[in-house]
Amino acid sequence: MTLSSFTVVAGTFYRAVDARFVDSALRGSRSAGRYSPPDAPTLYLSSSPEGVDAAMVAHTDATTPPRELLTFDVHAERIVDLRDAEALAALGVDLTDAMAPWKPAVEVGEEPSSWAVRRRLEEAGAHGLIDPSRTAPGLWHLTLFRWNEDGAPRVTRTL
Repeated sequence: MTLSSFTVVAGTFYRAVDARFVDSALRGSRSAGRYSPPDAPTLYLSSSPEGVDAAMVAHTDATTPPRELLTFDVHAERIVDLRDAEALAALGVDLTDAMAPWKPAVEVGEEPSSWAVRRRLEEAGAHGLIDPSRTAPGLWHLTLFRWNEDGAPRVTRTL
């Protein structure tokens, strides 16, 4: 693994948040997710409002409470781009492990392969990853494993 396996991401990002939890949006995910075991803080962001819409398809049903679209300014170093085959090879990560369905494994008490991807990236010193959209090719998301602490990506909510 070399530093060239990492990239820097900076700019405006978006997140849909249950309206009841807008004030705690920077705390990250409240439940298990593709890259987040229940005890691992994870901040899921999208690079565009359209990316948020695409991501929410898998997280929305008739019981989903209203959500607000929030905007964030991000500066993140040590990010792994899952679209970069050379970086993945250097890090020993198989993209199919990241893209495999994760909910069925969690539902039966197993660990999804995407959690192992996160662990591998964290062991290599990554602070997060760029995740290509599975529902809308060309769109992408930013997943942060740590933020707003010493040496970590900076994320601030914008109005």
